Amino acid sequence: MSPAATWFAVIAASAVVFALKLVGHLVPDHWLAKPRVARTAALVTVALLSALVAVQAATIGRHLVADARLPALAVAAVALMLRAPFIVVVVLAAGTAALLRALGMS
Repeated sequence: MSPAATWFAVIAASAVVFALKLVGHLVPDHWLAKPRVARTAALVTVALLSALVAVQAATIGRHLVADARLPALAVAAVALMLRAPFIVVVVLAAGTAALLRALGMS
């Protein structure tokens, strides 16, 4: 891809994101106050975040992998279920991944 095409794609994507953000601010408040809309928006956010975490934790490029990130993610999930503070969750997950990598798990 040429540099000009890359910049065109970046600018076009920026314009689309800006337009979506603007439309979001122009939506009447009474539309967003409906329980169904609020519930759907909350579920979409959780689904997108979950998909991002799954892709980052279980893939390298286009390949599925089972490395130290998956057990670290499991430890983080358990810590979150136990309502641990966020910094504790991060430290536990990082420590788990570091320990497993030190023990030879890639």
